[in-house]
Amino acid sequence: MISNSPYQGYLYAYPHKTSYRPLDPRPALADVWRDEPTDALFLYVHIPFCEMRCGFCNLFTRANAPAEQVTAYLRQLRVQASRVALDEAAFVRAAFGGGTPTYLDATELADLFDICTGVLGARMPGIPLSVETSPATATPDRLEVLTAFGATRVSIGVQSFLDAEAHAAGRPQRRADVERALGAIRDARVPVLNLDLIYGIDGQTPESWQLSLDAALGWRPEEIFLYPLYVRPLTGLGRRAASRDDWDASRLALYRQGRDTLLAAGYRQESMRQFRLPAVTADDGPDYSCQDDGMISLGCGARSYTRDLHYSFDYAVGISEVRAVLDDYLSRPAADFGYAEVGFRLDEVEQRRRWLIKSLLRTEGIDPYGYRKRFGTDPAADFPQLAQLTEAGLAEPGGLRLTPAGLERSDAIGPWFTSDPVRSAMAGYRPR
Repeated sequence: MISNSPYQGYLYAYPHKTSYRPLDPRPALADVWRDEPTDALFLYVHIPFCEMRCGFCNLFTRANAPAEQVTAYLRQLRVQASRVALDEAAFVRAAFGGGTPTYLDATELADLFDICTGVLGARMPGIPLSVETSPATATPDRLEVLTAFGATRVSIGVQSFLDAEAHAAGRPQRRADVERALGAIRDARVPVLNLDLIYGIDGQTPESWQLSLDAALGWRPEEIFLYPLYVRPLTGLGRRAASRDDWDASRLALYRQGRDTLLAAGYRQESMRQFRLPAVTADDGPDYSCQDDGMISLGCGARSYTRDLHYSFDYAVGISEVRAVLDDYLSRPAADFGYAEVGFRLDEVEQRRRWLIKSLLRTEGIDPYGYRKRFGTDPAADFPQLAQLTEAGLAEPGGLRLTPAGLERSDAIGPWFTSDPVRSAMAGYRPR
C-alpha cells in the first residue's frame, strides 16, 4: 500500500523527465505529429533564466545569465520555432514558464511574442495565456507588454511574506518588494493573479504561516497555490544537512491549516495545491489537460506531448549540467530542431496510466465516461488499485474521486501509481 510519508514527490507530469532517454534513431517531428490532432494545441515556451536561484528550486534554470546569452537564446528560439511550426496548427492556450520569463526586459518580451505570433501563428491576444513572474521582475513596463498581448494570468512566486522565512528557503527577498510587485500586477488589470506560497520552511510555525496566508488573502488573488517544501538533491537546500524531525507531521498540519483558511475565505479546492475563487473558470487559467491535449514547446528545458511520445532535450538540475545543456541548445544547427532528441514512448498501458493519474489527483476525479470513450475499458477494471484507495479511506466508493484524506496524500498516491518500467527508468537516470 501507500508509504507512510505523504510527501513522496510532486507528479507535475507523467512520466517524469528522468525516465526519458535518447531516441535512436531520432524521429522527425513531421512524422511525430503526422497523425496527431493539431486543431487545439497548447503552446509552452521555456525561459531558463532567473535573477536568483531559490534554495528549493530543482527547475532547469540559470541565475544571472549574461545579456549576450539571453539575446542568443531568443535568436535560437526563433530558429527552433521555424522548424517546429506545423501546417494548419491552432493554439488554444499558452504559457510562458521557466525560470522566470519576465527576466526578459520589455523589449525582449516583445520579441518573444513576435516569435509566437509571427513564426508559430499563435493568436495573441486571443487565447488564454499564463506567464510566470517574480517580485523583482514584475515591473510596470514588462506587465504592459504582457497585457498588450493578452496575458490572462500572471503567476508570482511569493513563497512567504516573512523575510526571515523567505531567506530560510534560500530566497533573499523583502516583503516591500513583494507588495510592490503585487501592486503592479493589480494595476495592470491582469484578469487572474496567482500567488504561490510554501509551507514547511525551517522555522515556520502555524502563527507565521497564518500571517502569510492572511497577507496573501489581503490581495484577494484569483488563485493561490500552496506547495509543500521539498528538499531535493542538487538544490541549494539539498546541500545543507538540516535535520527536520517530524517534518511530515508538521507539513501535513500546515497544509490543513492553509486549506481550511482558503476554503473559509471562499476559495474552491481544485487539487492538493490549487485553490480558486468561484468566479474563475478553466478559460481564465492555465489548465492544460495533458490527458487529452497535444503540447508543442519551445526552449531547451521544455517538453512536448503527443499521445504516444513525450520529448524534450536533456534534463538537468545541477548548475554545471544546466549550463552544459543550455550551451548545447545554443550551438545547435537549425536542422536539429526538426527532430525529437530525448523522450519516452507511451504504449497504451502508459497512456491509460497517465490519463488516470492526472485525473485522479484533481478534486473532480476520474470521468469514467471520458476514460471509456478514450480507451474502451473501465478504469476500475484496468486499475484494481482504485479499490485499495477506497478501502483505505483515501477515495470515495468506486475509487474514482479522492476523499479529503486522499487529496492531502496526492504526493504519495501519484508516485504509488507510477509503473514499474517508469520507476526503473527514473532510478537508472544519470545526469549527462
